[in-house]
Amino acid sequence: MPSRKVNFPVFDSDSHMYETREALTKFLPDHAKGTIRYVDIDGRTKIVVRDTISEFIPNPTFSAVAAPGAQEDYFRNGNPDGKSAREIMGKAMKSIPAFREPAARLEKMDELGVDYALMFPTLASLVEERLKDDPELTHDVIHALNEWMFEQWTFNYEDRIFATPVITLPIVERAIEELHWCLERGARTVLVRPAPVPGYKGSRSFGFEEFDPFWQACVDAGIPVSMHASDSGYSEVLNIWEPASEYKPFAPTTGFRTAAMGSRAIEDAMTALTCHGTLSRVPDLKLLLIENGADWLPTLFRNLELTYKKLPQLFLENPIDAFRRCVYVNPFWEDSYAEVVDLLGADHVLFGSDWPHPEGLGDPLSLIDSKLSGLSEEDTRKIMGGNMLDLLGIEAKVRVG
Repeated sequence: MPSRKVNFPVFDSDSHMYETREALTKFLPDHAKGTIRYVDIDGRTKIVVRDTISEFIPNPTFSAVAAPGAQEDYFRNGNPDGKSAREIMGKAMKSIPAFREPAARLEKMDELGVDYALMFPTLASLVEERLKDDPELTHDVIHALNEWMFEQWTFNYEDRIFATPVITLPIVERAIEELHWCLERGARTVLVRPAPVPGYKGSRSFGFEEFDPFWQACVDAGIPVSMHASDSGYSEVLNIWEPASEYKPFAPTTGFRTAAMGSRAIEDAMTALTCHGTLSRVPDLKLLLIENGADWLPTLFRNLELTYKKLPQLFLENPIDAFRRCVYVNPFWEDSYAEVVDLLGADHVLFGSDWPHPEGLGDPLSLIDSKLSGLSEEDTRKIMGGNMLDLLGIEAKVRVG
């Protein structure tokens, strides 16, 4: 049974699947076979991307994972005792069907009191950064992942679970082709990495005009674009100061990397989309920022305000107005939702639990009492589900009790 009763639909904008071992390999075209494979090393299975072992995800088969919400106390109260990452995570659990299959997930959602969910992949976060020097291959692997996702989850399971296919942007024409392939199969949103776009001549901003046809195609289709936290390549920046081999989000890290990384990737991504003009040239674009937190918003707004004051001729409109019109933010559950409402308005704030990841909420509905108690009933209704239903054009089923 849910931990509390609510009289409105709950839409979790940040939930995750744990992919099966074949997710990145089953549908690879012949010329790309071997790009992704698995090897056993000292009794542990590791993923290999083009003959390089990746430690990005310690157990890429997800046969055993940390329990949902295992890190709640860590994010609520810090780590005054200096526990190790393993101690904080606690005892691992075997993956259950609800992590892998849509029917079982619906049963778990009913148990948790969640009516609808965006379903993001987990393993997919490692792909684009590790293939960035080969745009064609990147598109091939991403399409293979999307084919698996559609087969395993569909993009609209019983009008309740909406798996989010991935769009990679290096070759704009292929990105638009992939978008249409996803739309034809019922996708209600697509996932774009918040990062510079790699290409044959180096990387560039997805705020440049060459990407406008893709953003406009999303608008024409009537869908929002999701930007979930990923490996955005910022290890290269940190490596200038502290050399390391690979970004490892689930492994122990140094104090420097924790402090310096922060929210730099999403803040830069949104600065690019705003200052390079996408949000003004494509004014009806809707962007959902998922699991990127919100504590960076005041800094972004201050920087945009100062820049616009000094260089208004570089903008088609006030950049903060453009941001507030186009962007919807899912704060981290430990952020202050009230402060984000003050900055953006309740219409642009989204609830997300990150279930079943250990850094998420084991009980998604606990957010209502812990973070939304000071908001109006109407604002709570919007944040917990109403905004997402409107964005995806879903007519909510009547909730009873």
